[in-house]
Amino acid sequence: MSGSQLWAAVVLLLLLQSAQSVLIKYDGFQVELESVKKLNELEKQLASNSLPGTSAPLPAVCHHLALPEDLQPVCASQKAASIFEALSTIATDECELCINVACTGCY
Repeated sequence: MSGSQLWAAVVLLLLLQSAQSVLIKYDGFQVELESVKKLNELEKQLASNSLPGTSAPLPAVCHHLALPEDLQPVCASQKAASIFEALSTIATDECELCINVACTGCY
């Protein structure tokens, strides 16, 4: 296989992978389902380490370095906590089964 054929195969694989990602569109934001799953994991991790009754202007995940890049703009919103909560709710099996209108790109 020549270098140009290998390059074409890599590009094709990347296009196929991105075409299969499920996107969630909510309140002007568009994020990948996989990012929301990562958000849920981070929230569980942070919840086990947080003190009860503490509150901050931004959700704790906004300060976490592992927050997916497509979720970072949500932190600039005054409604970040409610948006993250809604995204977590949307990203249930209903999104993966494509019955939620907020989810696109699934089959």
